[in-house]
Amino acid sequence: MSNNYDERYDVTPILESRYFILPASAAFVGVFIGAVRGSRLASLRFLAENAHRPPKTIRGWYLYNKTKNYKRMAAGLLSGGKDGVKLGMTALVWVGIEDGLGRCGTPIDDLKEVGAGVGTAGAFSVVYRLGWRAGSRALLLGSMMGGGMGFLRWAREYLRRVQEDFDT
Repeated sequence: MSNNYDERYDVTPILESRYFILPASAAFVGVFIGAVRGSRLASLRFLAENAHRPPKTIRGWYLYNKTKNYKRMAAGLLSGGKDGVKLGMTALVWVGIEDGLGRCGTPIDDLKEVGAGVGTAGAFSVVYRLGWRAGSRALLLGSMMGGGMGFLRWAREYLRRVQEDFDT
């Protein structure tokens, strides 16, 4: 081990870069979706809670909208954070299972996406305590998503081989 502190430590030989990008981008998308949904729900909740006493003056309308907007922002940030963590953790479970199956060897490596989809759907079913019917639907959806991802990987490799054959 060298003591040269100017060298940068690179983890990409251990883990592929997409294993960092996928959970981070999923968390970002979750934050955005959660913020939009949470602020919309907070706006409707504020409207329902204050429907019996609408403001009567211009100052009252100003304070009403100001309070509503503050509540919308707070609820949007809170809901966005929660949804971002949920979606990021789901993507992290997918990536972890896929990487683990990829390290097992050749026969399992071909089905790592399907295994990741089924494993993630199984973990999702256990965490959210889904019933048999909803759990089986989640497993079916996970296997379909994994199969689609596996097909896309196969198509990319096939097109790469065709390009190499065309270039030579």
